[in-house]
Amino acid sequence: MLAVVAFSLLAVLAAADIPSRKPSLYQPRDPFAKLQSAGKHKGAWYFSSKGHAIFCYGPTKFVEMPEGGVGKVATFCRGDEPIVLLHD
Repeated sequence: MLAVVAFSLLAVLAAADIPSRKPSLYQPRDPFAKLQSAGKHKGAWYFSSKGHAIFCYGPTKFVEMPEGGVGKVATFCRGDEPIVLLHD
């Protein structure tokens, strides 16, 4: 009888040492969700030379103007024009 109690006690103690896995509280996300939403929020608003605000995703660059000189432009902009001349 003592052997049965000792074996039962060892079995209970051994099971107590094994950590139980709790189910996670969050849902797994779609791995492409970050890639899709990354373009939506990255970018900046600029003031165009035409007098209105424009949202662009790309960097600003200095380019040579047809009339001579250098102008600052924003790249990868929303709307009809992918490159917009900026107001200095």
